Amino acid sequence: MTLTKGYHHESIEVSKQILKDMGDRSGAFELTVTEDVGAFTKGNLKKYNAVMFDTTGELPMSDEEKNTLVAFLKSGHGFVGVHSATDTFYQWGTYNNIIGGYFNGHPWHTQVTVDVVDPNSKLVSSLGKSFQINDEIYQVSDFKPDKSHFLLKLDPESVDVKKEGVHIRYYGWPIAWTRKFCKGRVYYNGLGHGDWVWKDPRYQEMLLNGIKWVMRQTN
Repeated sequence: MTLTKGYHHESIEVSKQILKDMGDRSGAFELTVTEDVGAFTKGNLKKYNAVMFDTTGELPMSDEEKNTLVAFLKSGHGFVGVHSATDTFYQWGTYNNIIGGYFNGHPWHTQVTVDVVDPNSKLVSSLGKSFQINDEIYQVSDFKPDKSHFLLKLDPESVDVKKEGVHIRYYGWPIAWTRKFCKGRVYYNGLGHGDWVWKDPRYQEMLLNGIKWVMRQTN
């Protein structure tokens, strides 16, 4: 799902091709791209193992379409959220329980250091203890650290935490995590603002690992 009803990221067009190429190269998945919320029907979702919100904003989904997505995940299917997927459905509390947090400003768009919180996780083990990347870093509110598995977080020493708009919270600045929603698996990665991030092999590997995990191809 690439529909946006707010800010439209230019990287969306690039991301579509990159995701298709990732699926073709790995053989892990076949990609269907849509901007039609009408795709969220029980009959149509039977064709798929996972849903991705790729840099979405608010979506004009009906209650029936939302309930169909919830049922899809409760039955054990997967959900992947990328970048502004946390800038979606602020008024729908169930979505917060799915994705695990909401966008709350992006004071930094610069070269940053990202810490690998769980270097033993197969999803991020290839990244070492930390890495540097130039991207737009989201702050996250309403985060549920006790019900989410931290993968990546911002190293606060790599940015100006006294900058206007910075919110200091006890859980810091999570960037990527996994969580469960009933029987479903959820993966979120907050990176991906610009084309250059999508073209970064490290980012592609992170997403591929997350997609395979939510689809239960890996443990």
